[in-house]
Amino acid sequence: MAKQQPPQDVPVYLFTGFLESGKSTFIQETLEDPRFNTGEQTLLLLCEEGEVEFDPSKFASPNVACRVIESEEELTPEHLNHLLHETKSKRVVCEYNGMWLLDRFYSNMPPAWAVYQEFFFADARSILTYNANMRQLTFDKLQSCELAVFNRFDPTMDRMEFHKLVRTASRRAEIVYEHADGKIEYDEIEDPLPFDIEAPVIEIADTDYAIWYRDLQEDTAKYDGKTVKFTGRALTRRTMPGAFVIGRHVMTCCVEDIQFAALVCTWDKAKVKAMASDQWVTVTAKLEVKFHPSYGGKGPVLTAQEVAVAQKPEQEVATFF
Repeated sequence: MAKQQPPQDVPVYLFTGFLESGKSTFIQETLEDPRFNTGEQTLLLLCEEGEVEFDPSKFASPNVACRVIESEEELTPEHLNHLLHETKSKRVVCEYNGMWLLDRFYSNMPPAWAVYQEFFFADARSILTYNANMRQLTFDKLQSCELAVFNRFDPTMDRMEFHKLVRTASRRAEIVYEHADGKIEYDEIEDPLPFDIEAPVIEIADTDYAIWYRDLQEDTAKYDGKTVKFTGRALTRRTMPGAFVIGRHVMTCCVEDIQFAALVCTWDKAKVKAMASDQWVTVTAKLEVKFHPSYGGKGPVLTAQEVAVAQKPEQEVATFF
């Protein structure tokens, strides 16, 4: 009997924002782009009907099936699965209702569904008012998005207000300003690191590992001689007696670029030998920039002061958003 292949994830591309925020226009343009729409059968899930109507005749591929969700009660795993199988779709593009909390969607996605990308759209002329009157709904959409787009942006507007709006909910979301003439500008306001670089022990939260690792690679000397504490996967190797590798899988922008971002950590040889390989641990260690054979030269090497078995983080893959 042939070995049964495990089911693959159904990628979900989630577009959030309030009415007239530009979601429909962006989705239309995305489905017209042959780089995104290469022929995969796609379920276009509409949780609200906006001012802009979709024009399927302009889609790059005819393999897009549109279905409308009339109410939150229809967001059930059974109904969503039914729509997926009915349309024979392999992926989902969802325009979400801005007045519904995202948890309703996330908690009712079928097990095989996985949100690959989440985008937030807002009309720059009205989003601050929305936020003042419906803070929970605005925060709800910003806290998990990867990209926040403020369209109809006017140069006279104060960017810092929009920057703070996003950063209050998420330190990782990229921010884009789209002007009325179509000009695109990226937010370049710098934010302080989410951990104290001057603390006796620099504690790296699970949600900040990717940011810390990138900062370490970009400015390694800044951490030379510092003591750090973080949780990661510890891997032992026969070729490294008295040391192990510790790190996290990091996703920069998409699933295809996930890489294991790790460091060498030296420890007592007997303790390393007794370790179970590939386990989650919390390590407190002094970081020094020095030679190690694994790097083939100098690099950031940890010297463990304390190693404790830890629970796997809720989000195993570290991200910047």
